[in-house]
Amino acid sequence: MQVNVIDTREEYLAAVDAIGAGNGPIAIDAERASGFRYSQRAYLIQIFRRGAGTFLFDPPAIGSFSELNAVIREEEWILHAASQDLSCLREVGLDPTRLFDTELGARLVGLPRVGLGTVVEELLGIHLAKEHSAADWSTRPLPQAWLVYAALDVELLVDLREVMGDLIESAGKTAIVAQEFAAVLTRDLKPVREQPWRRLSGLHSLRGIRNLAVARELWLARDAYAREIDTAPGRLVPDSALVAAARTLPATKRDLVAMKDFTGRASRAQLDRWWDAIQVGLGTEDLPPARVSGEVIPPPRVWSDKNPEADKRLKAARAAMAALSADFNVPLENLLTPELLRRLAWNPPAELDLDSIVVALADMGARTWQIEATAPSIHAAFVEAGQSVDAPSEDAS
Repeated sequence: MQVNVIDTREEYLAAVDAIGAGNGPIAIDAERASGFRYSQRAYLIQIFRRGAGTFLFDPPAIGSFSELNAVIREEEWILHAASQDLSCLREVGLDPTRLFDTELGARLVGLPRVGLGTVVEELLGIHLAKEHSAADWSTRPLPQAWLVYAALDVELLVDLREVMGDLIESAGKTAIVAQEFAAVLTRDLKPVREQPWRRLSGLHSLRGIRNLAVARELWLARDAYAREIDTAPGRLVPDSALVAAARTLPATKRDLVAMKDFTGRASRAQLDRWWDAIQVGLGTEDLPPARVSGEVIPPPRVWSDKNPEADKRLKAARAAMAALSADFNVPLENLLTPELLRRLAWNPPAELDLDSIVVALADMGARTWQIEATAPSIHAAFVEAGQSVDAPSEDAS
């Protein structure tokens, strides 16, 4: 079949009218160019609605989708893994008020694998090829095979939502799912990270403060250039190359060129940029701390030495959560995020009663159903762990 991309305002406005005349929920998907471009903008948006058909839009060509949003905003939108697409959809003016996430729904009903192709095959009996999922969707013109793939991604979502809705209802999880979908809509999908350069892979191998300063300046230089030319930073110079330069601290530009580990397509073409960054790092008085201070909780592997009581609480609570996860047929990370459980175990309420656990979970952003499901077990686990710490051994005289 021949699939066309809508890339003019006239075609777009005609499609808005057609979609508005359709019936039922809106199946929607977006394709980005992750790993190829710096931005996470949408380079293709696909929509399907019964009674209207399938529409593929070119967002860079169209610009604002405010007219479409006005027509479909109050309808239920069906997405698969909505948290991956909502940010780029909102960038062009598409912002739902009601959501059905088939990926999250699959998790909550206990499906073992939740990729779209797997879920479609398991629930609808249709094989959905996913060979173009990691393609560079900023390519123009888009190959016809990619467009066919993109259209199929949304054409089955309405059927999938209906079957999954029945599964959710039969499992008695309608209220749980509603809370989770609402949380996706209100979640901050673009959290601002402090000191993002510390995400450099291999940064932990650097020992000196000056080495860290050079790594920071190299990361900042790469990030600025990547943003300028809209290219994924790792495609210019990989993390391993930046860390190698920060570890070696080459004395001259020639030494930097001679480094075999300093690779990447822009490693030589932008040599002055990287050399200047190294010089800034070597000369700056703004030296970064070896470790980030603040509310950072150490990794659980060191808790037995640093905070034995917290270690016992965490281990007891983890065992309780594993049992609850099996009972609810919900993955652990959806029952209660591991990071939240770690925070609670490391810094529990002063009064270790059930009401205090409930308040602490709510303050940390746990949903109502999560609190109701987990608070009693966490409280019991913490109390048991405290008793095992404080109680004298049977051999004590």
